Amino acid sequence: MADCQITCINLSHSHGRHEHITHVGNPRVWPRRFTVAEIVQLIRSKSDTFYVMDGNGKRANVGVVEANPPYIRTYADGVWTDNLLSLTSCQL
Repeated sequence: MADCQITCINLSHSHGRHEHITHVGNPRVWPRRFTVAEIVQLIRSKSDTFYVMDGNGKRANVGVVEANPPYIRTYADGVWTDNLLSLTSCQL
């Protein structure tokens, strides 16, 4: 089981919300971006965990929001947070 940091995202809309995240990545570690569907599957299968570090160095874990379709969002101290949306865009 790997514990993976997400450092960038891609959105389907320039002013998108969590539901509009299409891909995530960490170019220093991963050779490619992952789709949200892939991340959802990995989280659900408990094979990997994902997180984001905020500007203060605090960890926020990534979880699955059960919607149609499911999407990912960060949470810290039991509360959903917006840390993913603060990340820079992944290079295509």
